[in-house]
Amino acid sequence: MLGRLNHVAIAVNDAAKAARIYGTAFGAEVSAAVPLPQHGVFVALPNTKIEFIQPLGESSPIAKFLERNADGGIHHICYEVPDIVAARDTLIREGARVLGDGTPKIGAHGKPVLFLHPKDFSGALVEIEQA
Repeated sequence: MLGRLNHVAIAVNDAAKAARIYGTAFGAEVSAAVPLPQHGVFVALPNTKIEFIQPLGESSPIAKFLERNADGGIHHICYEVPDIVAARDTLIREGARVLGDGTPKIGAHGKPVLFLHPKDFSGALVEIEQA
């Protein structure tokens, strides 16, 4: 069921600034910012992506994360799954908790996504995305 690692999301105070170092120092391809509250700037690597996310408002979950981690840090990891509804149903049967109402939302790549409770995944917030 688990596919490839799609991206690692890092919470920062300035997504464009954080991504710029990857573009200049490593020569990585940096996307334009995705202007949605839950998305940021993507850095494309040969085998995955890094997403830099910044808060867009005081009530943003990213703002809350940065209150606890002022220097930023890894916010979540995203894995691809072939069928997000089947994956959700299997995860729930196995005791994992899906955040929100359990209905997939459209993510930054235009594909359905869900987030899974970090307490069920060794402290890591996990996003699954339809491949």
